[in-house]
Order: sequence, then structure tokens, then C-alpha cells
Amino acid sequence: MELWHIIVLAVVQGLTEFLPISSSAHLILPSQVLGWPDQGLAFDVAVHVGTLTAVMWYFRQEVYRLTVAWVGDTSRGRVREDSGLAWAVIAGTIPAGLAGLLLNDFIETELRSGLVIAVSTIGFGLVLWWSDAVGRQARDLPALTMKDAIIVGLAQALALIPGTSRSGITITAALFLGLKREAAARFSFLLSIPLILAAGLLKTLELIEQGGATDWTAIVLGTLISFASALLCIHLFLKFLERLGMMPFVIYRLLLGGILLVMLW
Repeated sequence: MELWHIIVLAVVQGLTEFLPISSSAHLILPSQVLGWPDQGLAFDVAVHVGTLTAVMWYFRQEVYRLTVAWVGDTSRGRVREDSGLAWAVIAGTIPAGLAGLLLNDFIETELRSGLVIAVSTIGFGLVLWWSDAVGRQARDLPALTMKDAIIVGLAQALALIPGTSRSGITITAALFLGLKREAAARFSFLLSIPLILAAGLLKTLELIEQGGATDWTAIVLGTLISFASALLCIHLFLKFLERLGMMPFVIYRLLLGGILLVMLW
């Protein structure tokens, strides 16, 4: 990989992992439009490590607090605010995990097409707009129930469809449930931690099985750049979310989906 390929792909991964604009829609563009070579499994592992480290670092206080509360309250057979949120993250992770195990092969063979990505990018972008328009946006994270977490988790399973956007669909579901924008985004980011970790571990196992030479320059740069871009993305997204709303991301998704359709015409 050329240096600028590494930089662009790592930045794209770091940004699109957490913005509601679909990483798969963006990662198809370099190969489809620019003819870039596939970045390879090792690079995928590296950028997953970078984005995982970024979200865990940004939410390190919440992760520590929720973990301590979950361990302590579970051992005492009780549920309080922090341990309840930890249980919500666990419950919200299960549907996507099960769907990934059951449907991953089907999705890889049947849904990895440019048309599916383009239609999903547009369709779920419009649903994101709808949720932002009709959602009451009156509830904070402490008001999140286990039922809410399961509904958001079921929505997260739809992110297996390329072009959907994991963050986009979870924020969409949370907004429909009446959460405020920042609360919806924070829960989406917390939900990303176990899934990114699981995806990174699976890709690492695949990499070990494949063996072969490793471009350590690409690995190190990819990890560092994806970490920095993801960290900046999370900070700015949460800072300006209430002011901007979801409409800029909806418009961007519509334009991106339209470009993909024109490319496929």
C-alpha cells in the first residue's frame, strides 16, 4: 500500500465507524472509483484496533464505572443505575452477535453488492431523518429500559446489511424511542465497544490462520491514524450534535447513495 492510501483508508475507517454515514459505502469507493488494491486483512485488524482504542479511551470513565458497578451489583444480586446501563449494553449487543454468527456467510455472498450498499445508504438515511423529525428527544440514558436496549440491539443487527451504518441505525432506533440525540449517540458508542472488539478478534483469528508477510509500516500507521481520527470524530460529533441535528448526515447519505447508483448505472 502506498503511504497516502494508508492515510486515507485509516481516516475513512476512523470517521465512518462512528458517524451515521456507513463505513461500507465509503470503503467501496477507493476500489470501485480509484482502482485501489484491497487493503488486506492485517490492515483491517489494525484500523479496528485503532477505533476500538479510541472509543474506549474517550469513554474510559464510563467504561470503568459501568464495569465496576456491574461486577459489584451483580455479585450482590441488585441492579442500580450504572449496572442497569451495563446490562443494557450487554442486552443490546446480543442480537447483533447472534445475527452475525447465523447470517454472516449469507451476507458475505449475497448482499456485498454495490446496489445493496447504495439502496441501504439512501433508505436508512431517510429513516434516520424520520426518527430525528418525530422522536420526542425527552429521555436521557438513566431512563433507558431493558426493553429499549433490546429494541436498539435488534436494530443494530440490521447493520450487517452493507450500507446501513451501525451507528446510524442504533441512533435511529434510540431516537424513535424518545432519547435525546446525545443520549442516543452515547448509547450507540457504548454498544460499539463489544462489537468492534468481537470483530477485531475474529479478523485476528483469520489473519493468524492465513499467515503470510505483514507490512508493519501500514499496520502501525493505520492503527495510529484510525485512533486519532476516530477520537476526533467522537468528540466533535457529541459536541455539535444538538446544534446540527441529523439532517447534514441525511443529506450526505442521499448524495453518497446517489453517486453509487450513478457509478453502477
